[in-house]
Amino acid sequence: MKDEQVSIPVVDGVKVSGIFSIPDSGAKDTGVILAHGAGNDMSHPMLSFLAEGLADEGYPALRFNFLYREMGKKAPDGQDMLYLAWQSAYRFFAGHPQYRPKHIAAAGKSLGGRIASQLAAEGMLGVERLIFLGYPLHAPGRKDRPRDGHLYKIEAPMFFFAGTKDRFCDLQLLKQVLSKLSAPWELEVIEGGDHSFHVPKSYATDPTEIYEQILCRTVEWLKG
Repeated sequence: MKDEQVSIPVVDGVKVSGIFSIPDSGAKDTGVILAHGAGNDMSHPMLSFLAEGLADEGYPALRFNFLYREMGKKAPDGQDMLYLAWQSAYRFFAGHPQYRPKHIAAAGKSLGGRIASQLAAEGMLGVERLIFLGYPLHAPGRKDRPRDGHLYKIEAPMFFFAGTKDRFCDLQLLKQVLSKLSAPWELEVIEGGDHSFHVPKSYATDPTEIYEQILCRTVEWLKG
């Protein structure tokens, strides 16, 4: 596996950085694009672990920065610019002269997954599977205002990873939402995990163990 730094055109000469994790040999015909959450960037340890692990399993993987993180800002871009960045990463991957995959799955941590799901629901992103690394179903303390309406429009299979202590995603509410989806779905629960799958010290669980769990289940799902 090797990592290749890339530059992804977005709009009017504006570009964002990306990291392309490439299998050493025998690349599969499915690739995965991974988008970061609101408070981090493409170098987040979990995204790095997953991208490199997927490439080791033969799945080309592309990580990218949203424009606000590329510019060193903390506040996320507006929805239109978030959409453009995701779509640009997709076009870059789908049109890569050497590694273009036949099938593309979208994976996202929190914000990155939500934006991918909104695009997929609107028919604006041609991914065939969606992987949510902590879906932000609601703001903390606001379970009465779930961000679920667009999920029912998605036809692609979806895989949700959710922590039992996630303030942004009440597990019981998520299960209620999943039960109403028309598309195929799976749920993997991270016991004790918060929105970033950190667990209390009392669990004596190394973050890498959780990342490995997520990677293994993702690979199993992609094979299926």
